[in-house]
Amino acid sequence: MRDFHKPGRSPVYAMNGMCATSHPLAAKTAIDMLERGGTAADAALAAAMVLNIAEPQMTGLAGDCFVLLKPAGEERVVALNGSGRAPAALTAEAMRAAGHANAPTEGVLPVTVPGAVDAFCRLHADWGRLALEDVLAPGIRYAEEGIPVGPRTAFDWADDVPRLSGAARDFYLTGGQAPKPGQLFRAPGQAEVLRRIARDGRAGFYEGEVAEDMVASLRAMGGVHTAEDFAATACAYTDPVSGDFRRHELVEHPPNGQGATAILMLNMLKHFDLDGLDPIGAPRAHIEAEVAKLAYDARNRFIADPDRTSRLAHMLAPETAARLAALVDPTRALPAAAPIAEAVHRDTVYVTVVDRDGMAISLIYSVFWGFGAGIASSKYGLIFQNRGAGFTLEPGHPNEAGGGKRPMHTIIPGMLKRDGRVIMPFGVMGGQFQPSGHVRFVTNQLVYGMDPQEAIDAPRCFPDAGLLKIERGYAPEVRAELEALGHRLQIPEEPLGGAQAILIDPDSGLLTGASDPRKDGCALGY
Repeated sequence: MRDFHKPGRSPVYAMNGMCATSHPLAAKTAIDMLERGGTAADAALAAAMVLNIAEPQMTGLAGDCFVLLKPAGEERVVALNGSGRAPAALTAEAMRAAGHANAPTEGVLPVTVPGAVDAFCRLHADWGRLALEDVLAPGIRYAEEGIPVGPRTAFDWADDVPRLSGAARDFYLTGGQAPKPGQLFRAPGQAEVLRRIARDGRAGFYEGEVAEDMVASLRAMGGVHTAEDFAATACAYTDPVSGDFRRHELVEHPPNGQGATAILMLNMLKHFDLDGLDPIGAPRAHIEAEVAKLAYDARNRFIADPDRTSRLAHMLAPETAARLAALVDPTRALPAAAPIAEAVHRDTVYVTVVDRDGMAISLIYSVFWGFGAGIASSKYGLIFQNRGAGFTLEPGHPNEAGGGKRPMHTIIPGMLKRDGRVIMPFGVMGGQFQPSGHVRFVTNQLVYGMDPQEAIDAPRCFPDAGLLKIERGYAPEVRAELEALGHRLQIPEEPLGGAQAILIDPDSGLLTGASDPRKDGCALGY
């Protein structure tokens, strides 16, 4: 139990249904859907459409999503891959010939075809109960009437202003400036797009005027995207990957997501005596940082488009974890993992919902970097994602950029099972940090006995590009001890990631929600 003399958050309890996400109005929208008889899928989709307007630097209709879903009355977990592909005409050779050593992060080259809307329409068709027009209605209303910009959203928005160019500056800035906290943001163009999706389903987005706006805008900027690329977009159901840790099972989305990295990290941590370590002390931070470096190096080698990820079993094998764990020196920091084409970003939204029938949704949705590629469609103001920055330009690499391929993705939804039953859908936002965030969240609970809110609140650190990024929640003496071990520390301007979770008591049905104070959101139940 937390110290009530200190600022903090308590877990949120409810019995009938719950949502945890990064904006209060999105969480409220989800609860409204549940109270109207909607499923967790209806509620998560409705909340995601509000987040388009509440956090437009984080996500949008021209982005991608991944979903883990536990059906009502069952304990199996279904994975839905809503990530888009590179346009068919894209080649790594052309990018290298243009002088690029790595896939760029801005402009038209890293723009992949958006996959989220197709996945959302499939999610609703297969698992929803309410009419699509009713599910999308709150997002349409907020797009037209506006949403007051939240404090964390305003912080990120201002930081991302230099990335915006062309039409994106017209749609997302006022007088060249980002909105201030409390200022109203409207997106009437997106309201029209949502109305078309409500009326025509996926065809309202991937065909007709909306698709024409996106294709024409991209081609005017030099893109090779075609109407056929958009029309051919299709999500895919897949089987999750999982790994055991302390009588629990961590369930992750398979490649092209990086969820296997979190499982590898937990497999490596089995080889260390964690129980006696201070949860916010230097030895634990050091071990997790070293494990992350080695696991991320494996990720960079193996994870790619699902059709080209051939060594997943090797990555998840106990023998691999044992060999890598043996490389960790408890007295000295390893060099950083080799860099990959994309760099750290913090721009993602996450929604988790559990309904009264027991359906659980873990949904993550993003345009990758802040405002994606920094460009937007000229008519409707749809921000284009820069997921192609997740490709490498290394010839012959399984994740080498190429037409029709899905890039390696950083966004990963998670679920935790115990005794074969799903007990917690959860997610930790924050780009490359996410596998480390999953591991920190899980071990905070299973090793150190924290409740979900405590596990989210606890300070974080993460090795990136030769630095150990560390939050101010770590004591100065801990930072000094880490420096003595050879870590180069940096306290970043922004906190590391954000998290949401719902713990399900399989016996009583009690739902316990937790929401990260690093974001503007909350957990709500009824």
